[in-house]
Amino acid sequence: MNEWIQAILNVFTNPTFYKSTLTQSTPLILAAMGGVFSETTGVTNIALEGIMLMGAFGGVMGSYFTGNPWYGLALGTFFGLAMAALHAWASIKYGADQIISGTALILLAQGITGFALVELFGQPGSTDLVRSIPLVDLGSFKDVPFFGQIFGNLSPFVYMAFASVIFGWILIYKTKLGLRMRSVGNNPEAADTLGINIYNVRYFGVIMSGLFAALGGAYLSIGELGQFTTNMTNGRGFIALAAMIIGNWNPVGAMSASLLFGAATAFNNQLQSQSILNLSTNTQYIFGMIPYIITLIVVAGFIGKSRAPSADGIPYIKE
Repeated sequence: MNEWIQAILNVFTNPTFYKSTLTQSTPLILAAMGGVFSETTGVTNIALEGIMLMGAFGGVMGSYFTGNPWYGLALGTFFGLAMAALHAWASIKYGADQIISGTALILLAQGITGFALVELFGQPGSTDLVRSIPLVDLGSFKDVPFFGQIFGNLSPFVYMAFASVIFGWILIYKTKLGLRMRSVGNNPEAADTLGINIYNVRYFGVIMSGLFAALGGAYLSIGELGQFTTNMTNGRGFIALAAMIIGNWNPVGAMSASLLFGAATAFNNQLQSQSILNLSTNTQYIFGMIPYIITLIVVAGFIGKSRAPSADGIPYIKE
């Protein structure tokens, strides 16, 4: 028991845990922000997982063929926007079932990346290492005890993630466009009578979800690993959806929930690295389930307490 207490104390007093929390949370925050934008306008987007996967693959593909990871970021973003446009086209223009459309896009993304991995890189499973987007070096601040070790050398994607929350909150709650987004998501019929173009507002929300989710996927490949591996999103798109729901479709709430899940993953990784515990392989597998168990418990606890936009997931057909 004493070893466990010491191991837990080691985790919470180690700046690596807090830095890992930020890096683990970054793709979740970006994807959750994508979900907030889409569902605020009334379009359910469970395709975030597939959009992230395409963003991750596009990032590596662009970096591999140009040698410039920023071009990779641009290509990954383009792939994400294209996937979101497909979802918008099916669910808004033709009123398709949004869950089915999103599921189809996830399967499409898995198929495309699996096929292209072999055709373009000549091997299944993973690509070669490519150039990653460099970290933001804060210079002498890195030498500041504890805090410098956390914030002194982070990926620019971390700053993008928190900037997206500020941008999203201001746009949704402090601008005329944001008011229209919320109106369309809650009562499209009333918004229509006021002359608001329901379709344009919903297209905007879904396209923005593609942008943010693609950034989250690109972070995994050219912001963190420098490589693409099969299905490397590993369910993060679904965890981001859970974070959005727990956060009550609010940018700040979604960020807070994403930080919780990121902290759970970081805690698991740090705890497993404690040599004093001498964990068996089976125990390590059990610990690997911690973030997903926390997701289930927290989501179950928030069922009935969160309130989705009233028209979320309901196609609007203009009469």
